[in-house]
Amino acid sequence: MGVSLETVPGTEAVDAGMVDGLPVPTLRDVLRAEVTIRPYLDETPVLRPPALEEALGTEVHVKCENLQPIGAFKVRGGVNLIATERGLPEDGRPEAFVTASTGNHGQSIAYAARLFGVSAYIYMPERPNPVKASAIRRLGAKVVEVGRDFDEARESAEAFAAERGYRYVHPVREPLLIAGVATATLELLRRVPDLEVLFVPVGAGSGACGASIVAKAVNPDLEVVAVQAAGAPSVYESWRTGRVVSTPEAATVAEGLATRVAYAYPVAILRRYLDDFVLVSDGEMRAAIRLLLDTARQVAEEAGAAALAAALKSPDRVRGRRVGLMLSGGNLPRDRLAAILSSA
Repeated sequence: MGVSLETVPGTEAVDAGMVDGLPVPTLRDVLRAEVTIRPYLDETPVLRPPALEEALGTEVHVKCENLQPIGAFKVRGGVNLIATERGLPEDGRPEAFVTASTGNHGQSIAYAARLFGVSAYIYMPERPNPVKASAIRRLGAKVVEVGRDFDEARESAEAFAAERGYRYVHPVREPLLIAGVATATLELLRRVPDLEVLFVPVGAGSGACGASIVAKAVNPDLEVVAVQAAGAPSVYESWRTGRVVSTPEAATVAEGLATRVAYAYPVAILRRYLDDFVLVSDGEMRAAIRLLLDTARQVAEEAGAAALAAALKSPDRVRGRRVGLMLSGGNLPRDRLAAILSSA
């Protein structure tokens, strides 16, 4: 594991409203995003499965973002960003959008691009999740498979966007994306205002940033816990050390959490607002997938089950408390689901 020379911006920069040259979204931005996305996206349900509460021994509220049109929470950010930028004056309006993704972020940009009638190019690592890649193509976006992982695909996407003069959408260095995905936590806290601890999965960090911003604005006592794959801990190590960390590889089957390179912008926000971080193994996520299916009748991909995996790993933290789980996505290939179920 290597550490770059770049230091995460300090807390004072966050308090000033800027980090790494970008504004930090506020609750006002999240409320504005909610108004922007509501004509296009319905509120997702919050479930309290009795069998899951029995398994965890406490009150549990599952935010079902797997029921979004693309099967993942990321669509909130894509719709907020493209709707906002399509409203710009014509001379500043993007002609096309380009991004890199392991799947769900790419689907969000593809979905929003189709919604607003613009072109989208989604760069994905070679051999991507077939469910996610097929969904992106069905939405009308151009899929380009290149590179061994997300970060190599990102480099190619950035070069293509610069060459063509298209709008490159970074998966996490985008305040409009963070404000958009943060609306999921806003909905959850309206339903459960006395929530005591919330587990949120982390890939590059937009979801956890949004959740932390909303939680601390609405209820500073609410404990927000980020969850990352043990085989891809770049954001965790960056949050822990205050340095931007990269790892040689992202050794996890959870492509939604397979981030090899952390970014200063989300890490600085997490270091200001996040309470704690938990690492979970692929095996723990697979066990959580089975438990969600058995107790809540919900299909989760590995990243979507990471919050439950962390809660199961933290009995002292959850016991006797109102627990929120962000089920961030359910785009799991059928053969992988069958293998997970048969391995129980």
